[in-house]
Amino acid sequence: MRAPRCLREWFAPLVLVAACAGLADEALSQGQFRGDAMRSGASRDAAPRAEPRVGWRFATGDRIVSSAVANRGVVFFGSDDGHVYALDAATGTQRWKHRTGGPVPSTPAVADGRVFVASYDGRIRALDERTGALVWSFTTRGERRFEARGLHGFLPRHQTIADPFDVYLSSPAVAEGTVYIGSGDGHVYALDAATGLPRWQFDTREVVHASPAVARIGTGSEALVVVGSWNGRLFALDARSGAERWRFQAGVDPLIFNQQGFQSSPTIAGDTVYVGCRDAHVYALDLASGREKWRFSTGASWVVSTPLVKDGRVHFATSDTALVHALDAATGRPLWQQAERAFMFGSPVSAGDVLLQGVLNGSVVALDAASGQPLWRWQTEAARRNDGWVLDAEGRFNSAWLFASPWRERPLAAVERQFSVGSVFATPLVLDGAIYIGSADGHFYQLRR
Repeated sequence: MRAPRCLREWFAPLVLVAACAGLADEALSQGQFRGDAMRSGASRDAAPRAEPRVGWRFATGDRIVSSAVANRGVVFFGSDDGHVYALDAATGTQRWKHRTGGPVPSTPAVADGRVFVASYDGRIRALDERTGALVWSFTTRGERRFEARGLHGFLPRHQTIADPFDVYLSSPAVAEGTVYIGSGDGHVYALDAATGLPRWQFDTREVVHASPAVARIGTGSEALVVVGSWNGRLFALDARSGAERWRFQAGVDPLIFNQQGFQSSPTIAGDTVYVGCRDAHVYALDLASGREKWRFSTGASWVVSTPLVKDGRVHFATSDTALVHALDAATGRPLWQQAERAFMFGSPVSAGDVLLQGVLNGSVVALDAASGQPLWRWQTEAARRNDGWVLDAEGRFNSAWLFASPWRERPLAAVERQFSVGSVFATPLVLDGAIYIGSADGHFYQLRR
């Protein structure tokens, strides 16, 4: 996403549970963000090719940015109302909820009977999977959003502004008894999954809200933790020691800090790391060395979504160009693109021959994975109501009206208005043919045929 057009014009002169072990069947697990520690994004279940209906709906007290994970018929997710929830997948009945000290826009990870998650109170928690009781917690140096002077061209120019689009917290990766997670304090942490005691920490020198990916190099014993920071650096760290193995510097934007930062989480497939960046590129890097294999430009549009790699294709979504892309995984050559109606921050999921994608205009869309052709579109009730005409008749944001002024709190209020239509930031979860998704309208939905 670039700064809204009106602001650009006014400001133009400035302007390893098992995934780490390499077990193929675990690439289709449902217990971590995007399925596994490599962030594969492939579901073992098929999604419906015809428009689904709401099976059940569960209300929380605030927007839901966290994606859902599942284990043994229970779905787990966080809400910005400060709770972690466990619901019966079939009925939507609450099994338990655990109260934290702040919003929970982090996707939990479930492993070995525990639920691991971060919250805005600066704590990383391990909860009992069955009861939600606290097992341990680790306190970081404190959470914060990325901030900069004159961010996105907002005025006044010398005012430090927290990024309203920094909506996620890092989601834990769990591999071989260790929890790996980033923090707004600029560090990547490795914690003992049984005790919460730190094994190592690494200072990136900027906010880390992307989620780490973990994988072994080839058939060897060395595993790497790959994660990006808001300073545009992607780091590969030794999983055992935290020692830096390589770093990759993406684009920077020292003027308004709009075209920089890794908000996207990396995906590791084979010997390649695929990652999107707010510098408007998707990169393919060699896992062992960090050497660039190829890059794809989106034409100044952020890539917040985490890439999906399947059947030799890389799928990802963009923000203000509102496109779902398919590239050749080996070369980066474009295969197809499908235009949507609004920004996309969430990540695509492959479920059978269907690609699912959340959209910030309050919808979930399904595309044919091979061709990109639309199959169906589902909208939240808030999107259908469209209070205040946040969306135009085609379902696009009325950005010129919303962002009529770049001064003080007006742009921040406009962002909140955008989210009021039930924006879908989360990545869909597919389980037994049903789709599970949270929305900024504060509801968690089961969608099914």
